[in-house]
Amino acid sequence: MRMIETILLCLENATRGTIYRVGLMPHLQAVRVTSGERENGSGEIHWGLPEASDYNPPGKSWEQYRDRPGHVLEAMAWCVERQKSWTADDPNEDIRSVRKQLLGEIEDFHHMEPVLVRKSDFAEGSLDKLEYPLDWQGHPIWQASDYIVVAVVKIHFQAGTIRRGDRSTKIIKKLSRSLGTELLSLAMRDSLSSAQKGLAQQRLQTCNALAHEMRNTLAKLSFIFSAINAEVSYLREQWELCLFKAAPELADKRQILAQLTELLRAGLPKLNGDQELVRIVNELLNQQERFGNLTPLPQQGINWINNQLRQRWFRLMSRSRAWEEDQVEICDLLDRLEQLMWVGLDQNIADNLDTLPEDLKANWKQVAYSHFSAERLDLLDDILLLLEHPALDIPHKHQTKKILTSLKALVDIIPEMEERANRMILSIRDGSFDHLD
Repeated sequence: MRMIETILLCLENATRGTIYRVGLMPHLQAVRVTSGERENGSGEIHWGLPEASDYNPPGKSWEQYRDRPGHVLEAMAWCVERQKSWTADDPNEDIRSVRKQLLGEIEDFHHMEPVLVRKSDFAEGSLDKLEYPLDWQGHPIWQASDYIVVAVVKIHFQAGTIRRGDRSTKIIKKLSRSLGTELLSLAMRDSLSSAQKGLAQQRLQTCNALAHEMRNTLAKLSFIFSAINAEVSYLREQWELCLFKAAPELADKRQILAQLTELLRAGLPKLNGDQELVRIVNELLNQQERFGNLTPLPQQGINWINNQLRQRWFRLMSRSRAWEEDQVEICDLLDRLEQLMWVGLDQNIADNLDTLPEDLKANWKQVAYSHFSAERLDLLDDILLLLEHPALDIPHKHQTKKILTSLKALVDIIPEMEERANRMILSIRDGSFDHLD
């Protein structure tokens, strides 16, 4: 548009201008991309492609407009193949007017100028593998030329105001060379921008891939936390065994679960073969057995009781009368089971452990009711310190200490590994190595 506007402003006898983009080799698709016409009087330029043309999008390929026997001659073919301008300064004698050849109609005065770009201006090697277009005889065009055609400029003039080689055609030729340089510069900027975007996208993909691998690695290392918490659960189980020995009057978890299981089995024959209720009974038996083998933290235990046991018992008792007479007892047992979750933290019961030193009781209870996580890495030191206490007498004490010592070596490298991976990801994302310092 700037090219057309410049020509129409410089040449008062010019009335309209059109730019045709000539696409990549070997197809050389010629497409009319913009057209501007000056309004008489005001001089205002109107833009668009209103008139019908074979070169309106999608345009014509080289195979369609090139010179060949038995085909109409087109000025576009002359400009593209020969890389020379075509001036229709006598429309009656314009041998390359398609309208004159096909319909016998005379076109207006116009000049067509190819926009050339020097091959040497392209990046080295970028044109080496290009397939040159062929003329009708099968010979490649442009191979011996220093230029390629990237566009064609067509300027229409008032009748009788243009001559071949006159000042107007020379101005158009000069501006066309300038347009070729600008198009090449634009293409290079686009290529650079595309390369930068591509590099940024690759960096982002690399960052995402590294972050994904990092998450996978940390997820795989999460077994360490589970393993350590399993050892903490073992210490909690041993602590509670000591408490129940000190307070034999307390019913432990397994006794309460055994009573619930007995009640559950007693009501099973009364279901009259209801398969849905039988399924719930079997699920409940399974969950009660699993819970008997667990030593969860108090709140975890309460959640398990409510979600896995109490809800199933409620569904059974609301849909069947098999446990109607036992409802009060069942609810009481479940409540006692919940209360039992807090026994390990009961200081009154802990005070009855006369055989244990006070420091061991305090540390043991504190460690046993803690949860190891990335935010509580220091807990592992407390656990190992507890296991070194000479008064701590539990089965497999030395094996537990050996396992936790090995796990500590892995735990200690996780923060450093995560920090280094994050620095690498940031460096790749930012395109620098500052984060690696």
